Amino acid sequence: MNYIKIYHQAIEKGKVVTSQKVKRLYDHLIQNMADKNNPYRFDEGKAQYVIDFIERFCKHSKGKWAGKPVILELWQKALLSALFGFVDKKTGLRQYRELILIVARKNGKSTLSSGIGDYLLIADGEAGPEIYSAATKRDQAKIIWNEAVKMVKKSPALNKRCQCLVSKIKCKVNDGVFEPLAADSNNLDGLNVHGALIDELHAIKDKNLYDVIFDGMTAREQPLMVITSTAGTVRESIYDIKYDEAANIIAGYDDPNGYHDERVLPIIYELDHRSEWVRPQCWQKANPALGTIKDKDQLADKVKRAQANPIYVKNLLTKDFNIRETSSEAFLTFEQLNNEATYTLSDVRPRYAIGGVDLSATTDLTCATLLWCNQEANQLYAKQMYWIPEDLFEKRIHEDKVPYDVWHKRGFVRKSPGNSIDYRLIVEWFREMQEQEDIYLYKVGYDSWSASYFVNEMQDVFGEAVMEAVIQGKKTLSGPMKSIGADLEANRVNYDNNPVLKWCMANVAIDIDRNGNIQPTKTMNAKQRIDGFASLLDAYVVFERNREEYLNII
Repeated sequence: MNYIKIYHQAIEKGKVVTSQKVKRLYDHLIQNMADKNNPYRFDEGKAQYVIDFIERFCKHSKGKWAGKPVILELWQKALLSALFGFVDKKTGLRQYRELILIVARKNGKSTLSSGIGDYLLIADGEAGPEIYSAATKRDQAKIIWNEAVKMVKKSPALNKRCQCLVSKIKCKVNDGVFEPLAADSNNLDGLNVHGALIDELHAIKDKNLYDVIFDGMTAREQPLMVITSTAGTVRESIYDIKYDEAANIIAGYDDPNGYHDERVLPIIYELDHRSEWVRPQCWQKANPALGTIKDKDQLADKVKRAQANPIYVKNLLTKDFNIRETSSEAFLTFEQLNNEATYTLSDVRPRYAIGGVDLSATTDLTCATLLWCNQEANQLYAKQMYWIPEDLFEKRIHEDKVPYDVWHKRGFVRKSPGNSIDYRLIVEWFREMQEQEDIYLYKVGYDSWSASYFVNEMQDVFGEAVMEAVIQGKKTLSGPMKSIGADLEANRVNYDNNPVLKWCMANVAIDIDRNGNIQPTKTMNAKQRIDGFASLLDAYVVFERNREEYLNII
């Protein structure tokens, strides 16, 4: 049976409620099946083979289904059909090398991953397959692996062909192995990966683990990486990188000039809008197994509790509805701060802009901001640059657990030679914006405790009147911080989808006094930098102070 078509028809007829991203994916798969020029074809037999393996040989080990065969649901059969059924017309090898499955908790994703792992180990026709269940910590890595072990032990046919050891499953018929793999393992080098299973990607803080596994797949003809996860509260981690990649691929299906990667299968079950969490008819968008694997009444109880007590809302939205959130003490939710709009500088280039700077010596980021608005003052634009000491760059990647290396390659971050920040680089960046982009500084907001020689050099280059001190305290920052929060929530601040600023904003908590006045502070994790927001806020303070004069000159 063609489960892709059956599932697509169920979505089209409204029998299945799913997210817009899932709908667009299955629209794309149906189009690919009908496209005679598509280099890949759908092999229903290969798809059915995987489904039959899991349902025939794999059994549940927990709860009311313990000991019973795994009976796959329609959405799981459609997923497996797409993942294993599309093959190259010339070689017969699988089209997809990576699955990114974002689905809410308690929808059976770990059981599905374990079944896939056993299939790749035993029945995929690969000689000497190496299968890994990977996570930051070994205990997390063993969750899928332990389930796979139990599936093997409960099946006489699989148990006959495999040997389950303390931390390894050996397949006797093809010399394959299936092991849990943690980020701190001693055997990360020299991997020859046929299958990799990464569960709860949001919990993986070390991007290097993903890179090592990905690099270890190059020697195989048709390797497969299976990534499954719910959303998380740590922004701009490897989870956000892969989520954005998946979302961009889906968006590219309808855009000839968009991002395209036909080797990645992106399946994102989520609410389309944050407000949908109180609407039971929308819950299935993030929970395809709602009412079967996942108990609908228990979810309803969680929603009622969150409605009565807001302290439970963020965890509910993140884990049960896949709404990306910030930490519980954060100033803004992810939905409030997230703006994926971009701009071309040639289209919105200002003649004058307001600057903001947040300086650091070694530990925090140093950030410079340009902020300007259109003539109607209803849209703000921001451009930023960040600096990290070159000698500390690799250390900071390891400590902060964010992809500074990726951001550096994309031009968001620059290196300052040595082990501290040379503030002359900030001056040069503002000069670069003036000489290359014809953007002149009207004012620059800066922390009044900033280095005097930096202020003097800025005044020498751009004029004495350009520098304007911003005292860091609630009296100065409270009003502007509330205003910029409202502007961000209304998507009035186009920051060109800068991932570093997005990460910084997600890390901002608030220090509040008894009168309701606020100022930014870091969340409980001291490694979560807020310097990009601080720089933006300094520019915003000066913008509000000089709004009328600034609008007159533009």
